[in-house]
Amino acid sequence: MSAPARSTRWRNWAGNQRAVAREVRTPGSVEEVAALVKEAAAGGRRVKAVGSSHSFNSIAVADDLRVQLPRLASPVSVDGHLVTVQAGMVLSVLNAYLATIGLAVPTLGDIDAQTVAGAISTGTHGTGMGHSTIASCVEAVTIVTGSGDIRHLDKSDDAFPAVQVGIGALGILVDVTLRCVDAFLLRADERPMPLADTLAGLDDWLAAEDHVEFFWYPHTQGTQLKRNSVVPVSDQPLSRFRGWLDDEFLSNSVFQAVCRLGARLPAAVPPTNALAVRALTARTYTARSDKVFCTPRRVRFNEMEYEVPRAATPEALAALPKIIDGLPFRVQFPVEVRFTGPDDIWLSHGYGRESAYIAVQQFAGSPYEPYFRAFEAVCESLGGRPHWGKQHYRNAESLRTAYPRFDDFLAARESFDPARVFANEYLDRVLGP
Repeated sequence: MSAPARSTRWRNWAGNQRAVAREVRTPGSVEEVAALVKEAAAGGRRVKAVGSSHSFNSIAVADDLRVQLPRLASPVSVDGHLVTVQAGMVLSVLNAYLATIGLAVPTLGDIDAQTVAGAISTGTHGTGMGHSTIASCVEAVTIVTGSGDIRHLDKSDDAFPAVQVGIGALGILVDVTLRCVDAFLLRADERPMPLADTLAGLDDWLAAEDHVEFFWYPHTQGTQLKRNSVVPVSDQPLSRFRGWLDDEFLSNSVFQAVCRLGARLPAAVPPTNALAVRALTARTYTARSDKVFCTPRRVRFNEMEYEVPRAATPEALAALPKIIDGLPFRVQFPVEVRFTGPDDIWLSHGYGRESAYIAVQQFAGSPYEPYFRAFEAVCESLGGRPHWGKQHYRNAESLRTAYPRFDDFLAARESFDPARVFANEYLDRVLGP
């Protein structure tokens, strides 16, 4: 039987979204999910499945029936490189499980706290021109539709490109089959570099390396460049102390203190950012792929991330210093820039083109809307597409022009959820009521 949760109150990881549901359920089987959706649909209620609450916008806000899937978080089957897991499994647990059977997800983002369903549904991605979103690894799903029907879909189904990145509009994912690869090791090379040099070398690195990204520090001309490539052996492991120093103490404890200082004394932000750039040091190490891709992020922030055509990267970045200099507040967080190849998933940000993803962030509790709106205006003019799980201010009318298969997705929604059982304010805005 679907179990009730203890609290109807909810907020997301960043703390900028809050809701109180009328009821919260935690089903323990596919049949229980289907039964509660049928019951809700019959009563004219709305249902929203919520994962790890790592989205920064209102996509997971539920004010009626909230469904959480911690009881649907186990492996289901392994068939060669095809691995089926329940959709409530957290990525960190998935990565650990795959390592025990000699497999890995070929691409990951830099946070592994999301559920599998949440990650693929919002278009979570890593970096690397040979990869797209994590959803591009999905080979099949089981989904409960708005009528409570249980449907199994794979790549032979016409609607499959809609389900891969479904933004919660088509149903509740209950299991997912991923095409994995043999477990692999990465050599990570991370080093400070002037922004001009980073941009000058970018095309060569993107062609030569498996995964490339960089961070630009506002109010400075400094970046941190990260290049990861597959290697046969882990011959240069990071010492436990260096890992703790860089990834826990400096990147979390010290950075948290610096952000709090900047929030109280905005004038301190430019010099502390400049100091951070000067303090950056190079490091090269080898490790299991997910240990390189994913890092602990304990300093909470708000985020907008935009995909733009790869060729538009210099123009989008060139607009940022002027935007930041004109704000009535300071920007502490670095700007993250990543790159992916094209795919054919209807609501994937990278649909049909090589992409640059540019993420702007601000310390939780600090003002951000003027910053985000100004950057969105730049990216929209370049044909950019907002990340479905990050802050943005677009609506259905403007998004239709950005996604060639937008109306095809809406047609799939009519089939999967004609009564809008899974709708909420966010979906009403981005897809139309």
